[in-house]
Amino acid sequence: MRKVELRMKEQEKYDVIKELVDHNGNKNRASKKLGISRRQIDRLIIIYKEKGKSGFVHGNRSRKPANTLDKSISEDIITLYKNKYYDFNFVHFKEFLEKVENIKVSYKYIYNILTKKGILSPKARKKTKIQFTKQKLLKEKKINLAMSEEQIDQIVNHEIAVEDSHPRLEKPKYFGEIIEQDGSIHKWFGENKTCLHLAIDKATSTVIGAWFDKQETLNGYYHVLYQILTKYGIPYKFFTDNRTVFNYMSLNPNKRTSEKDVLTQYGYACKQLGIALETSSVSQAKGLIERTNGTFQGRLVQELRLNNITSIDEANKYLIEIFVPNFNEKFALNYMNFPSVFESSPSKDVINYTLAILSPRKIDNGNSIKFNKEYYQPYLDNELKCFMPKTECLVIKAFNGELLVTIDEKVYELRKLSRNTSSSKEFDIIKEVKAKKKYIPPMTHPWKLASFKKQVQKSHYKHQYA
Repeated sequence: MRKVELRMKEQEKYDVIKELVDHNGNKNRASKKLGISRRQIDRLIIIYKEKGKSGFVHGNRSRKPANTLDKSISEDIITLYKNKYYDFNFVHFKEFLEKVENIKVSYKYIYNILTKKGILSPKARKKTKIQFTKQKLLKEKKINLAMSEEQIDQIVNHEIAVEDSHPRLEKPKYFGEIIEQDGSIHKWFGENKTCLHLAIDKATSTVIGAWFDKQETLNGYYHVLYQILTKYGIPYKFFTDNRTVFNYMSLNPNKRTSEKDVLTQYGYACKQLGIALETSSVSQAKGLIERTNGTFQGRLVQELRLNNITSIDEANKYLIEIFVPNFNEKFALNYMNFPSVFESSPSKDVINYTLAILSPRKIDNGNSIKFNKEYYQPYLDNELKCFMPKTECLVIKAFNGELLVTIDEKVYELRKLSRNTSSSKEFDIIKEVKAKKKYIPPMTHPWKLASFKKQVQKSHYKHQYA
């Protein structure tokens, strides 16, 4: 006869009912002791007389629940994670299991089967990693429960001074009140590292601008600002870091160029648009954008790899058209429910000439200006304009790549000077083609050299960027 093994509560019931039946005890007393009704006591007495000890074994013992998943599903999940989704965090992995692999399971189920196989999420917290390591060492018998907590962990005082901490602050009230910006250099795709430029609204956690570039550059931040201006309008304030990439001060004064001075250029553009610009060297001061960079690194890298994206152009297209909208839908609040302080978007011409790179130059003896290793000459109404050598000017490279120059508070078109002419008057038959008059914007934009120099000086010595 098979031995019947009862669990603790089942054994307690059996002992009380056996004592009650064998010694003709008090049913009310047994009812109080087991915490059940008198009617239940009568039922248990009948079960004891008919089945004996085996009657107290729970009916669902060794029975699989109706919603139990097939064992092959858990094996498929483990195989998929090891071979295809190995760098996904568990929440991201769950989303792709449902969306791509058509496997719908709970997060807890995924967590349990993967941790049992010794797989930990890449986004696991430090505390979880420590506990996971302890369990692993216990299995390997490198530590044992007989050790005291003092032997395994050091007891530390968790309280720290307020000045050493970075307590979370309340979010702003308005959409567009504070926009945090940062660049994250990481191996996003391919073999080389690239920089992701991000802008996120602090009130709603909405990513409102994103762009990949080879490094953290002015071009990257200008593309982010272009997205913001065209889609949302002019925000109230930008909050970014204050690093060398922004505050450009070369050790060699002869090699120092203002066009590399990202923060001065960006600050000058913000000043024209009426956007405040605040910087901080403390990363915890802009915790939202730092955490968002971490989330992008934990999700975007994997999605770019799955889609076989290896170039910047493909990455920017996927980023803007697919990833950012999905990210905002999942993580951001609906900005339409928040009062906005965005001003209306400027015209495309204003945006084009505002997001410009400004470079002070001097006209040489050949009435030319050297810019990006090429020579250019100033024109107005298709006529060449000549100036005295060493005349100071300000070269303006618009957002769309168009080149202009301001000399003595006038704006001129810049035309590239070729090494050889495209045609010869002596040997070629030249067809007369009417040259189209090029649009030259008016001098309403403060493109004065004195204004730009003043901004550069103010930025570096007073740290007031906009």
